[in-house]
Order: sequence, then structure tokens, then C-alpha cells
Amino acid sequence: MKVAVLALQGAFAEHERMLENMGVRCMEIRQEKDAYQDFDAMVLPGGESTVMGKLLRDYHLLSILRKKIEDGLPVLGTCAGLILLAEKLSGGEMPHLATMPITVKRNAYGRQLGSFRAEAECKGLGFIPMVFIRAPYIEETGEGVETLAKIDGRIVAVRYKNQTGVSFHPELADCRSIYRMFLQPLM
Repeated sequence: MKVAVLALQGAFAEHERMLENMGVRCMEIRQEKDAYQDFDAMVLPGGESTVMGKLLRDYHLLSILRKKIEDGLPVLGTCAGLILLAEKLSGGEMPHLATMPITVKRNAYGRQLGSFRAEAECKGLGFIPMVFIRAPYIEETGEGVETLAKIDGRIVAVRYKNQTGVSFHPELADCRSIYRMFLQPLM
């Protein structure tokens, strides 16, 4: 199994380390030719979603990756990666990949000082550690979206078909169960 990690900006190296420690081969998507390689799943890491969205467009990756996701490629979006997947962003900002019928509020938990750790129940996984850094949350879900976890009544993890999106950083909490859930269809 080979997992592609979007490596334009953000916490991609941490995801690669987690996956490699689980015995998964990784590759990086940095330019258009990378997106045409064969891979079995993809991770969209945390980082700056606005910058990542701009680079996806500038490097002609947006439509290629959107098509792969729409064709069923398993994808895990964490923090900014969740924002990239959202069909709508509150505040009227332009969406990016727009493959998941959710509305996401960016930086919902405030600035860097608003970062925190929590442990909450995630459907099918039990209680898991969660690290939130300038995190978004999901304001609304559309038809077919399954809510997996909430913190203080706010949705922080969802699944929709082949897509898993979380507001937190499993790569910083050594939370392998999120990766196993995302990769389950391939095992």
C-alpha cells in the first residue's frame, strides 16, 4: 500500500512518519506529475488552508486531486486538510477541493494561544487523544455525512463515503486509530 501526502505546506512530514511507523509506504505530492503517479490513498495535512489552496491551483493539482477523490480515492483531511475538502466555508470564502458536503468554520478555536488537547469519543474507536491548533470545526453536515466526534457540542470528525475529515492533528497525538480507520478499506 502506498499513501500520497500533500507536501505543499504544513505538517506533511509528521503524517509521513506516522504512516511509515505503521508500515505504510509514503510518497509526496509537490507538483502536477506527482499527482499522476499510482497511490492507494491520500492525506491532506494541517497547515495554512489559504496557502495550500492557492498552491493547489498554481501547481495545477486542484482538478486532478478532486477527480481522484470523486472517483473513490480514500482521503484523510486533518485541520487545514478538512478545510480543503469542505464544499462550503463560513464567511463566504471560496472552497478548494469541495468534495465533502460540509460547512467548515476556519480558525474556530481562535489563534495559536487557543490551541488545546482533549480526549473524546470517536465513533468506532472509543476515546482518542486530539490536538487542536488554530482548529476549524464543522458547522453543518450534508446528506450522507456521518458525524464521528464532537467536542463541547461542535463536530470535529466526520466521514463521507471515501473521505475522513478531522479538525485535530492525529499525527501530533500518536493517534494511529484514525489512520487505521481511514485505511481500513484498503486492508
